[in-house]
Amino acid sequence: MEKANSTTGLIRAKSDQLLETVAAAMKSPASSEGTTGGGGESGGTLSRKSSRRLGTMSSPGHGGASRNNTHIRKSRSAQMKFDIDEVSSGAALSRASSASLGFSFSFTGFTVPPEDIADFKPFSDDEDILEDLEAGNATRKKIHTEPTLPIYLKFTGVTYKVVVKGMRATVEKDILNGITGCVTPGEVLALMGPSGSGKTTLLSLLGGRLNQSTPGGLISYNDQPYSKFLKSRIGFVTQDDVLFPHLTVRETLTYAALLRLPKKLSKQQKEERAADVIYELGLERCQDTMIGGSFVRGVSGGERKRVCIGNEIIINPSLLFLDEPTSGLDSTTALKTVQMLQDIAEAGKTVVTTIHQPSSRLFHKFDKLILLGKGSLLYFGKASEAMVYFSSIGCSPLIAMNPAEFLLDLANGNINDISVPSELEDKVQMENSETETRNGKPSPAVVHEYLVEAYETRVAEKEKKKLMVPLPIGEELKEKVCYSQREWGASWCQQYSILFRRGLKERRHDYLSWLRVTQVLSTAIILGLLWWHSDDATPTGLHDQAGLLFFIAVFWGFFPVFTAIFTFPQERAMLSKERAADMYRLSAYFLARTTSDLPLDLILPVLFLLVVYFMAGLRLSVASFLLTMVTVFLCIVAAQGLGLAIGATLMDLKKATTLASVTVMTFMLAGGFFVKNVPVFISWIRYISFNYHTYKLLLKVQYSHIPHTGLMFDRGLKEVTALVAMVFGYRILAYLSLRRMKLHSGP
Repeated sequence: MEKANSTTGLIRAKSDQLLETVAAAMKSPASSEGTTGGGGESGGTLSRKSSRRLGTMSSPGHGGASRNNTHIRKSRSAQMKFDIDEVSSGAALSRASSASLGFSFSFTGFTVPPEDIADFKPFSDDEDILEDLEAGNATRKKIHTEPTLPIYLKFTGVTYKVVVKGMRATVEKDILNGITGCVTPGEVLALMGPSGSGKTTLLSLLGGRLNQSTPGGLISYNDQPYSKFLKSRIGFVTQDDVLFPHLTVRETLTYAALLRLPKKLSKQQKEERAADVIYELGLERCQDTMIGGSFVRGVSGGERKRVCIGNEIIINPSLLFLDEPTSGLDSTTALKTVQMLQDIAEAGKTVVTTIHQPSSRLFHKFDKLILLGKGSLLYFGKASEAMVYFSSIGCSPLIAMNPAEFLLDLANGNINDISVPSELEDKVQMENSETETRNGKPSPAVVHEYLVEAYETRVAEKEKKKLMVPLPIGEELKEKVCYSQREWGASWCQQYSILFRRGLKERRHDYLSWLRVTQVLSTAIILGLLWWHSDDATPTGLHDQAGLLFFIAVFWGFFPVFTAIFTFPQERAMLSKERAADMYRLSAYFLARTTSDLPLDLILPVLFLLVVYFMAGLRLSVASFLLTMVTVFLCIVAAQGLGLAIGATLMDLKKATTLASVTVMTFMLAGGFFVKNVPVFISWIRYISFNYHTYKLLLKVQYSHIPHTGLMFDRGLKEVTALVAMVFGYRILAYLSLRRMKLHSGP
């Protein structure tokens, strides 16, 4: 590769190959004229994106006729070691690199022309920061660029009150006081304010998620009131990441697509939409990773937040509401999230988000801003004009300050490092000393009153007049919003099937955990050892076996109750979220939830009976074993129904556990083993006790062939009927309790 009277360029290669080429080039005689090295890229322009790619380097050459200079790019071999002894005398080799220009090159009597340096662009801007550092992809598709129904959101004089019940009296507390604003498709509206200022309440009202009290004011969507149709056009991302911990990212988004996307799309098209969202949000790397939770390792916080956003944008919503989407994220991930919201808005969607304390870069990403303080409106308008407005009323930062911090200080009434308006100073001097703080500055209450008054006198009327301007849309778009019928993404049977499969995948980890299996098997082994080959030929042995049968009835009545109690209270947040979005019918969810537990619930009893039945020497016949198993299954399903009913009725784990303990203990005592002659006024309890009916059935199965036992044996139809009635009765009670419960599903 050596040529006379030429300087050899460095070929793009690995570090070792590059070293050999440099050594060979240094041994050849230098010349003032030569040809550029082959295989190198010509031109001095280096883009920001390409300059960050690794493993790409080329050697600079110097020609008298042509000025095609190729420059060395960043690579993993940037920190190469050169043997100075191999460099010929009189030739100095040094390496200079510029982090701001993003390239490096070696000097051999060569300088880069200034005009070539001017072609280089720094890459320290926001676009590079927004590269997906977690997924490793530099370019992504835009978020859902397909057309969507444009919705113009207006709200005027919105008020909201809650009733606070005290020890002596009931008081009404104002949460929002006359909030006015608007946001159009293609814009991002940020709701800012300190904690307790009413941001989440306002967001929930705009998204149709609050229905306990009647809010005041007017909220319109394309100049129309809220309707059930809007549930399928609104995406709402809650502050808490409500996700199933044992489902993967792909499964979570796929189930959301199957349930929420329109019926006209096929299953394959819905799954493709879920895959597109995974790609758009940069979740490819973790798509097969479990979401995780408090006790389960899973995806990172930023990835979990993106999954929550993906759950909503998968339906291509017209309105997207987000409650503090950057909470708990680092600045880079937060900036990336807000940039994603901008991309969503650019596709013609309306985005409204609450934000707690954004960085200065985040603040400048918003189109409009609402600043709240104690439920009152302090500013509404363009985010870029907020500082100008507050300067016009005499409030300016005295030091360099993040605009968001400045605004939050004002909303809190904190005017440290902020200029005090002359009107406020005069007011403080005229009033008594109670309105002053120790350092002579006005109190937060006085500052708040001044800011509210300033906005109402200077800006409020102008904004209200703007809201009176007719929208630039036709009557057809307005009528679409008025459509009152709900739009389900799947039929009832499809909803049941999807929820059934989701339930199996989510709860198989709990039901088949090593802890639960060990608990059941260890109990079975202990029972088998205590009743090892018991004999029913003698009265004593018969009585001992009866005690074992009673324990089986109690154990498989107690165990399912306390498992089922947690079902609905633990899933209440998920149920409220999904029902508010009209993902499925409550009946489909309830039936899928209760039936998906059955296959998992029946695995452990089979293992239990296989150990206990033969170790204890119970009646050895196929019919008796199968009947014993069916009896235990009936007991489990009936006990489960009781647990579901208690949990759904109370929706509080402490109360539900207390009530279940008392109920199960009462059923056990009335089960017919401890007390034979129960007083008449309380004897009715045994007939609603699944322990009693299970115990009687087990006795009939085991001892119907033994004469003169003193027991009345029949086919057990009465006990079976009672257990079947409990199976359905308790579940109907649980369903009615869920139907009665307010799930914040919107108006």
